[in-house]
Amino acid sequence: MSSELLDALTLLEKEKGISRDVIIEAIEAALVSAYRRNFNQAQNVRIDLNLGNGTMRVFARKEVVDEVFDPRLEISVEDAQKINPNYQVEDVVEMEVTPKDFGRIAAQTAKQVVTQRVREAERGIIYSEFIDREEDIMTGIVQRTDPKFIYVSLGKIEAILPANEQMPNERYQPHDRIKVFITKVEKTTKGPQIFVSRTHPGLLKRLFEIEVPEIYDGTVEIKSVAREAGDRSKISVHSDNEEVDPVGSCVGPKGTRVQAVVNELKGEKIDIVKWSSDPVVFVANALSPSKVLDVIVNEEDKATTVVVPDYQLSLAIGKRGQNARLAAKLTGWKIDIKSETDARESGIYPREETLLNFDNENEDYENDADFDFQDEILEEKE
Repeated sequence: MSSELLDALTLLEKEKGISRDVIIEAIEAALVSAYRRNFNQAQNVRIDLNLGNGTMRVFARKEVVDEVFDPRLEISVEDAQKINPNYQVEDVVEMEVTPKDFGRIAAQTAKQVVTQRVREAERGIIYSEFIDREEDIMTGIVQRTDPKFIYVSLGKIEAILPANEQMPNERYQPHDRIKVFITKVEKTTKGPQIFVSRTHPGLLKRLFEIEVPEIYDGTVEIKSVAREAGDRSKISVHSDNEEVDPVGSCVGPKGTRVQAVVNELKGEKIDIVKWSSDPVVFVANALSPSKVLDVIVNEEDKATTVVVPDYQLSLAIGKRGQNARLAAKLTGWKIDIKSETDARESGIYPREETLLNFDNENEDYENDADFDFQDEILEEKE
């Protein structure tokens, strides 16, 4: 033990944020344990560390008693008074019992304690940093893969990307740089454990916050997200500022903003629709890019019946029902889609009251031309 330890503790206090007193207490406790283990001693002992001059002494603590049953823990009144005449029964006498070669053991123990405390402190710092970043996005580098997990370096720590959180259209290779959404941060005995996702709807939301300044500053708000990762997603957006077009803001000039998100998600198609507090308008918008003739709302069951032109029925439902399914997730309403012919035969369309003049405010960033072309083909078949 030397004054170098004092310098080391000062450095740790500055760099790692570990209190010097905490480390000293831990060293003293470890030395007591080392003394008992290495010298087969059971008595109560106290360690006196003097960091100023680098000295260390071990003191045995014995209780003063009338009759001694265990000399390792007790001392008679007569023997105690030979040390100090003022000792009485139930007093505690301290006697130095520092072994000759205890310095070597003390140095090893101190090193182990300091190393352990530094490791614990670093884990605590990492946990504190990442617990505040739950539901946030970070850029990581793929380190390695196995059948269950992808291990992604986030700088100070390695995060886990489980198989069910990986996008089906992606293949991950070591050194790939990817953006991930932090879903959970856990404190374990081995340190912080961080779980990330590439399929979480929150990833889509955070990517738009990065690409769209109006979302970042709160001018435009993402109201809801529905996602089938790797294939298609829908987001609804709204702005309290009437002069701001929330859909146009997310699409960006010539689609650059949304295209940046699509590129990050390896081609996942994204529909951006305008949110409305009116379920009739919102459900109609959510079924973009299909045209909607009417939306009949059942408030009690939180369900809607949507009437679309005959030639738009397949488009409204989508491949394997995807468009309708995403629209239902986005709006929170059940959606039953009927063709115009079926609705007329059922007597639910047209209704006497005029509910809406749907003006196709929605944007599909990429496929407007494709859908128009599909519509023309369907019209010809009709």
